[in-house]
Amino acid sequence: MTPTDDIVRRAIQGDGTAFTELWDTNIESLRAYLVSSLGVMDGFFVDDICSRSFEKAFRQIGSYDPSKSRFSTWLKVIAHNTALDVIESENRETRNMVSIDDRNVNVSELGNIEDSPSSALEDIIKNEDAASLRAGVEGLPDIYREVAFRRLIEGLPYKTIADELGIELNTVRTRIRRAKALLGDLNSESDD
Repeated sequence: MTPTDDIVRRAIQGDGTAFTELWDTNIESLRAYLVSSLGVMDGFFVDDICSRSFEKAFRQIGSYDPSKSRFSTWLKVIAHNTALDVIESENRETRNMVSIDDRNVNVSELGNIEDSPSSALEDIIKNEDAASLRAGVEGLPDIYREVAFRRLIEGLPYKTIADELGIELNTVRTRIRRAKALLGDLNSESDD
């Protein structure tokens, strides 16, 4: 049994220090792997993918089989797939955007933008959803409330929130992700 196998075994048993040890021993090689395999990328992007990958690995640690691969290899596969998912998601969002400042906008692209007024019922539903979201955010623990409010209610970008609150960008992303999870748990409880 390798030292990493022992750490993984402890992590599977729920030892929080084991998760920290796995992070500490694998983070630099994971960053290097992402930069080398996906090309030159923004440092925040690499850190975000690392953070998401470790979250997935920790949630799925029970499915890791040391007889099939080394932990670092398993983690790199998770990171690679996570990066591809994020890149695809960002590409989908970018494809749907049209800049009003761009003089080279294809007029046919502008024709695809919906121009129909919403119905009164749709407006009521949107207002109820917004009020429900605001109430949910206000009920979050203090550590998540401020970042969730700025992102989910005010629609501020992650970087702006990080700058305004003086915290790391990845901390903002993690807190928003956890706030969304808590809001989802609240919604599922109210459905019972």
